[in-house]
Amino acid sequence: MSETCFWIMANEDRYENPDLLAKLALTFGSKKLAKKEEEELEEKKSIKKRIKELKVLDPKIAQNLSIFLGSFRIPYQEIKRMVLEVDEEKLTEPMIQNLVKHLPEQEQLNALVRFKNEYPSLSEPEQFGVVMSGVKRLRPRLNAILFKLQFEEQVNNIRPDIMAVNAACEEIRKSKSFSKLLELVLLMGNYMNSGSRNAQSYGFDLSSLCKLKDTKSSDQKKTLLHFLAEVSEERFPDVLKFVDDWQHVDKASRVSAENLEKNLKQMERQLLQLEKDLETFPPTEDMHDKFVTKLSSFSKQAREQYQKLVIMHNNMSTFYQNLVEFYVIDSKKTSAEELFTDMSNFRSMFMQAVKENVKRREAEEKQRRVKIAKEKAEREKLERQQKKKQRLLEMNTESDETGVMDSLLEALQSGAAFRDRRKRAPRPKENLKAPLERSRSRQNINFSSTRAPVAKELNYESEPHSSTARSRAAGKREAHIGPSALEKETEPAGCTPKEDNDVEALLARLRAL
Repeated sequence: MSETCFWIMANEDRYENPDLLAKLALTFGSKKLAKKEEEELEEKKSIKKRIKELKVLDPKIAQNLSIFLGSFRIPYQEIKRMVLEVDEEKLTEPMIQNLVKHLPEQEQLNALVRFKNEYPSLSEPEQFGVVMSGVKRLRPRLNAILFKLQFEEQVNNIRPDIMAVNAACEEIRKSKSFSKLLELVLLMGNYMNSGSRNAQSYGFDLSSLCKLKDTKSSDQKKTLLHFLAEVSEERFPDVLKFVDDWQHVDKASRVSAENLEKNLKQMERQLLQLEKDLETFPPTEDMHDKFVTKLSSFSKQAREQYQKLVIMHNNMSTFYQNLVEFYVIDSKKTSAEELFTDMSNFRSMFMQAVKENVKRREAEEKQRRVKIAKEKAEREKLERQQKKKQRLLEMNTESDETGVMDSLLEALQSGAAFRDRRKRAPRPKENLKAPLERSRSRQNINFSSTRAPVAKELNYESEPHSSTARSRAAGKREAHIGPSALEKETEPAGCTPKEDNDVEALLARLRAL
């Protein structure tokens, strides 16, 4: 709050009236305030008054410092002891960071020393300032403690990054499978570029490997990267091993050489500042002040760790320089981060292309099986249809033969097979008796013809008798009819030789069926 805000200028005490306050308590109070609550209320009022009565500190600085002190709730003397003794068990990195951030300037701390005798009447932030003003060179001391607390984390962040880059440089340069892959790509590139200005090239930029996916086949179904993966898998399986050889390339792609160098320089500056502070630190008579003792030993260890990191970083630069010279890479145009990012991306794309080739082959095999199964089903369906047609033809043939037999049997039973199909002359009315006799004898012949062959022979033997009877009847009619009429009437009596032959043929056909 600024000094000109409303709440600083407000004076609510002028409205204070015992009757008013009593009525307010009676109306809204659920119970009488306890003694402890009254004390807390009085303490809040006193804090409010103290904040208003800042002696040295700026209101904003005092407010931020008050928030910091309220978040930790540690006695001021205990904080002073922890700083003097460099108590790493209780001192934490966030605590030191906030303290450095909100700590008043040294001039303000020196000014607060004058109010040491008025300590009870000071606000909390100024009371804390009075206590901490007794610590010599407080801000440099806090910065040194913070550096000590952060140093191990800084080393653990820098060392793995340097090791990852060094390992990645060696993996890319010494991988024989990757060398074979580059030769294979160079061969395909020269073949595809034959007849152009890029034909018969001696090499290519490694960043071009990521562009293999942009060259598509004529059927647009796969890329040059898929083709490379397929050829490597079928004919040059050793090429696939480069994926396993590059164990640190992905991690190296996330390392920024610029940030590494920046962090190392910052570490060096902090070390130099610590060493300078230790050299110029004034002697102290306080038995609790262990800053020089603890920080001196830390400074030596930190210097050793830093020197190792510097050596590793120099080796990293050497390995990277050897790598770019080995593959003729322009280090001015391509940084280490860009190179390892390209290699990591190519490794991922190559692995993905291998997986996609496997899926494509599985899909093609599935389609081939479906096609074979479909053709087989069509053949079986056609065979079933042909068999069905054949059975229908056989059934029709059997049906025709059965129909012939039924017709023959019906003809034999009805006597139609023995009838003379020649037209007969109309008979006179007075001779109706003779045709009736002949009709009966013919019915006997037809009936006997359907029997077994033995009965047929018996019928043939009885025919002369029937002929004799018919001759007698004819003799009686000769006197009335005359010779010409007699010849016409006697012709159809009995079976002619032609009719016998027809019967024999029909019986022979029946036996054959």
